[in-house]
Amino acid sequence: MPSTTGKTIRGAARNRGAERAPLHADNRREWLAADPVHAATYLAAALETGDTGDLMQALRDIADARGGIAQLAEQTGLRRETLYRTLSTRGNPQLSSLLAILKANGLRLTVSV
Repeated sequence: MPSTTGKTIRGAARNRGAERAPLHADNRREWLAADPVHAATYLAAALETGDTGDLMQALRDIADARGGIAQLAEQTGLRRETLYRTLSTRGNPQLSSLLAILKANGLRLTVSV
């Protein structure tokens, strides 16, 4: 399945009731950093696409917006190189890494029906 990260995720974020997700990368960073709800909405929209690459890219966008990979490495105790690999569109993190990344960004994993 081709990656749909970007316009599709931002559109899905708007459809979930979030205020407008900016199209321009710099504005998107500000939007994601401004409120954890924005980051959660963006991540939920990435999950809705069903593409793991979209999820990893959304996590990377959130990490970049909230201080970058170096800061995330400090917060999670994971190596920068590991994070770069994990947060690529081909990333396949272990659950422990995913949970650490989410926690460092003020997010948590939940399951609902």
